[in-house]
Amino acid sequence: MLPGKRFLIPLCLALMIVFSCEAPDPLDDLFVSNPKASVETRALYLNLMRIAGERLLFGHQDAVAYGIGHDHEVGGWDAEIDGEDFRSDVHDASGSYPAVFGWDFGKIGNTHNIDSVSFELMRKWMIEVYERGGINTVSWHEDNPVSGGGAWDTSDAVKYILPGGERHQYFKSRLDLVADFFLDLKTSDGTPVPVIFRPYHEHTGGWFWWGTGPCSREEFIELWRFTHIYLTELRGCTNLLFCYSPDIFRTRERYMERFPGKEYVDVLGFDNYHDLRTTEGVPLAVEQMRIVVDLAQEMDKVAALTETGYNMIPQEDWWTANILNPIRNDPVARNMAWVLVWRNENWMRDGRYVHHFAPYPGHPSVPDFMEFRADPFTAFLEDLPDMYSVN
Repeated sequence: MLPGKRFLIPLCLALMIVFSCEAPDPLDDLFVSNPKASVETRALYLNLMRIAGERLLFGHQDAVAYGIGHDHEVGGWDAEIDGEDFRSDVHDASGSYPAVFGWDFGKIGNTHNIDSVSFELMRKWMIEVYERGGINTVSWHEDNPVSGGGAWDTSDAVKYILPGGERHQYFKSRLDLVADFFLDLKTSDGTPVPVIFRPYHEHTGGWFWWGTGPCSREEFIELWRFTHIYLTELRGCTNLLFCYSPDIFRTRERYMERFPGKEYVDVLGFDNYHDLRTTEGVPLAVEQMRIVVDLAQEMDKVAALTETGYNMIPQEDWWTANILNPIRNDPVARNMAWVLVWRNENWMRDGRYVHHFAPYPGHPSVPDFMEFRADPFTAFLEDLPDMYSVN
């Protein structure tokens, strides 16, 4: 036998084992609250965790449904009325689309939602957002299920819609409409479109029927858990991640006061308009971001600023001074995965638009927004890697 030949066979076997073993799938060890989550949904979750700290994704509510556009004097534009094809004020102003697109299910069951967006078109746009590589998130301004009033009707409701309550069956019928929409949200090849679902938001405030005051801590937690189980386990929605998003809070304890448990939540978010409107308030907002990021990292969750903005954007450098620089320059807060500003409703009063949170062509904040967009830390639709597969 030639010298060293006795080592040849074991060496070959070892090499065969090494090269025949597949690399471990990072999704195998990933905990997602939805036990039936699709591969694409789980990949989105993993990629949001990976991108946090490197890029801050920019989002806009109802971004392609309506806006103000170039024609500032003629009542803006409406995609359904004007036949606009994936138009966006953000794109008109900057040449880029948001990375995150916000939608709302208020008035589901009707032809149009609470903000006059066609549910049929919403479904079409959400699929297109996914196919373009963007991210969809959905809030739910559900009418009071007991009184029939709007979401802001704070008369008692939650205790009556929980299991055993006299309005429980009615509430399940509302959840069925939500489930039906999500189950029907598929591409032409049958792939379910992943969605970050953000129900019962701003619950630390008292202005919604599910908020502090109208319902107890125990009722809120039971409502959240029942909703999660009903949509994922009983109705089998495979495309949902769940986002918990209180309003302004000042302490970790307040944030966690009505937390339903990490097994029912994927994204830790919060809504904050008030603090980010003033120079004095920005440090308070950043401190809240730090709390949310710390909690998210402890639980292996995603952190996000799920709603914010400055109506009419009267501060021309708001994008860099109040959002970009404070978040990017803080070693903890910079781990927020996205920031979403509210919608550009084309309401006019006394000859001017009075409800818009994103820039449109000609708005004084556009130059600063272009600086915000050009910064390597921000990410728009065109900047995203493949968020629905694992690289």
